[in-house]
Amino acid sequence: MAGTATLGLPDRPESVRSARDFTRSTLRFWRLSEQFDSVSLVVSELVTNALRYGDPAIELELVRGSRRLVCAVRDASATAPCRTEADPGAESGRGLHLVECFSDGWGWRHQTESGGKVVWAVFRI
Repeated sequence: MAGTATLGLPDRPESVRSARDFTRSTLRFWRLSEQFDSVSLVVSELVTNALRYGDPAIELELVRGSRRLVCAVRDASATAPCRTEADPGAESGRGLHLVECFSDGWGWRHQTESGGKVVWAVFRI
């Protein structure tokens, strides 16, 4: 079963929860509920980063292939994501590290037509 599901997200903190809810319902429809914990954590981190460091016009896209699931978050900022080592006492700064740990790979690319970027993570299914 292949498929694509897309959700536009407003520039508000509640968008992280909306993205998780959308991910849950999409994975349930695709019969991938067992993937929800890891995928929702990664989606939460990608959307949080887009809200914090990106520009409005955020979009979440879930793409299911026969052997993999891709979670992609677009925003209007062309600034590259930067994985940093967080101070042990810091409350933030671990987002991309979590994406790296819970997915099977991640990356990003510029969107030449829109001037923004897409940050994606892939999961084997």
